[in-house]
Amino acid sequence: MREITLSQAVNEAIAEEMRRDPTVFLMGEDVAEAGTPFKVLSGLVEEFGTERVLDTPISEPGFVGMAVGAAMTGARPIVDLMFGDFIYLVMDQLCNQAAKQHYMSGGKLTVPMVLRTNMGATRRSAAQHSQSLQAIVAHIPGLKVAMPSSAYEAKGLMKTAIRDNNPVVIFEDKLMYQDKAPVPEEEYLIPFGQAHIKREGSDITLIGTSSMVQVAEKAAEMLAAEGISAEVIDPRTIVPLDEATLLDSVKKTSRAIVIDEGHQSYGVTAEIASRLNEKAFYHLDAPVLRMGAMDVPVPFSPALEDITVPTPEGVAANARKLCAGEMIHAA
Repeated sequence: MREITLSQAVNEAIAEEMRRDPTVFLMGEDVAEAGTPFKVLSGLVEEFGTERVLDTPISEPGFVGMAVGAAMTGARPIVDLMFGDFIYLVMDQLCNQAAKQHYMSGGKLTVPMVLRTNMGATRRSAAQHSQSLQAIVAHIPGLKVAMPSSAYEAKGLMKTAIRDNNPVVIFEDKLMYQDKAPVPEEEYLIPFGQAHIKREGSDITLIGTSSMVQVAEKAAEMLAAEGISAEVIDPRTIVPLDEATLLDSVKKTSRAIVIDEGHQSYGVTAEIASRLNEKAFYHLDAPVLRMGAMDVPVPFSPALEDITVPTPEGVAANARKLCAGEMIHAA
């Protein structure tokens, strides 16, 4: 099977859906000739023209509001938000309008809109361009939230998102755009709410989101060398969340660590760990541990930034303690 980058997979998914459905269009800052600062969308304006690939003014509330209106009236907009940190600027349009229109209209209106943006630290982009804010939108009923961990997931989840009649927010890790993975040339979609067991194991379950799946896999390799069998699971979407797969795994292994790059307090790790503790309590040999980013603004200093996010070494160290019966808690 061919291998392509995550960036190419996103581009390919959008192009295929735009060819398939003339109501799909793309809008955002520098999405046309520039192809975004990360060059993810390069080439789309040449194929589809400026009527379907629209460069917008630097006005996130304005163009996201336009996308909500377009979605309500028959189009399927894909909105590119240059950095996930800018999601604060569009909270009313996204959380008060897009997320609630179907409910408030008694089911008469839908908002089939995709907001694609990014997340992730350790790129030396400082505190206002390095945040991972998936927990904020996952908190809002009416929004679906996807977090691809590779090029394969990025393409399949994007195509599913574009065809969904609900607003979907997709977070792509900036540092993964050039990571390659096998991606079929034939069409495929990845259903929302369907987790993927990346590695089977029997001693402990490692649940990672987005780039933290790679962290979990590397930790699992370290643990395997010591005779500890770790199961690695990628939820793929946090809304909806595939509870069944996670619970089945934890009931089998009796231990779990949840890893996410968002801030640890009130985050994705807390929600998943809480559900596992509640629903698999009598199967657990230890409380579910959560590992998120430090509760600090992301530093610009490389020496400081690198220690704010979970690492394979840190995950492996905590897994050893859990498997040894040592009671530990989130730092």
